[in-house]
Amino acid sequence: MSKELLDALDTLEKEKDISKETLFDAIENSLITACKNHFGKSDHIKVEINRNTCDFRVYAQKTVVEEVEDDVLEISLEDAKEIRRRAELGDVIQVDIKSKEFGRIATQNAKNVILQKIREEERSVLYNQYYGKEKDVVTGIVQRNIGKNISINLGKVDAVLTESEQVKGEAFKPTERIKVYILEVKNTTKGPKVLVSRTHPELVKRLFENEVTEVKDGTVEIKSIAREAGSRTKIAVWSNNKDVDPVGACVGMNGARVNSIVEELRGEKIDIINWDENPGILIENALSPAKVVFVIADGDEKTAKVVVPDYQLSLAIGKEGQNARLAARLTGFKIDIKSETQAKDAPGFRLEDYYEDEEYEEEYDDEEEALEYEELLAPSEEEMKEE
Repeated sequence: MSKELLDALDTLEKEKDISKETLFDAIENSLITACKNHFGKSDHIKVEINRNTCDFRVYAQKTVVEEVEDDVLEISLEDAKEIRRRAELGDVIQVDIKSKEFGRIATQNAKNVILQKIREEERSVLYNQYYGKEKDVVTGIVQRNIGKNISINLGKVDAVLTESEQVKGEAFKPTERIKVYILEVKNTTKGPKVLVSRTHPELVKRLFENEVTEVKDGTVEIKSIAREAGSRTKIAVWSNNKDVDPVGACVGMNGARVNSIVEELRGEKIDIINWDENPGILIENALSPAKVVFVIADGDEKTAKVVVPDYQLSLAIGKEGQNARLAARLTGFKIDIKSETQAKDAPGFRLEDYYEDEEYEEEYDDEEEALEYEELLAPSEEEMKEE
């Protein structure tokens, strides 16, 4: 019986990831519970289990008295001497208890204690396992639809992909493998409840960390990310190594790396731009693929005025304002975009207003130098013809 018990404990430890020490504690508590049900008390009961052989001993500690008033806690001197010949009045004697003599109810209760402990430990192990994966990306298998929600199997638990965390237009078939971002892991009486997402911006970030070695090892850092799930994502990247091109690293050879992520996101477009500490340059990069004439950024107010060529205005704003909206989220600036024609009559958008600004005067000594700067930023005739 001891070998069978040891084998059972080994199996539980391997399959359920529950330590044998925890299971031994559960068995000890179950035996004490059985004694309490059988005798009505358990404070004087001790259980010893050999961790190597699973042999166990259950005994009661009884005080040797001349006249027994409570046979649960006391033992006569005559009976005590049968156990220990040199027993004397007042001694505490260990009296073995035969667990086979326990009644059916006591035995059933002991069994329930063990099963309850196993269930509790199993839930705890699963919770700790998936709690450690919170804010990370995992691969799951689509199980079934539960109303408008989708059940995703993550291996040992099922996660819930709610309607609000689903990308509009995405449809999944049962047994299909997809990547999801773990939003939250809750500990409930029925086990861990895992909530996942396909719309969270961090999903894209984690996918780049898994796909791009330079991002994973910290050489390339994703500084900011803005996403409209299912449509377009913009990410700003920065390299801690001057010899590593952050955009090139993320795009990969012939676009292999970014295309792999686009495929996982079902065709969602991804714009990768260079991060810059200068807000003007950052905003200009963020409005890519549109070309910018100049940017006036107010770092304190977190606002920016942007002028683009007339023929680039619609591209800068994007379909339904998406490009400008994502650029604003990416940079943290409120961006006001106007064409060159519109800027001529708009307060604060004229270059001459910019020249008169104190900060600008510190940067440029005279208007002639400023006009040279303007000419550098303006598109060339060849670029105009190409457009």
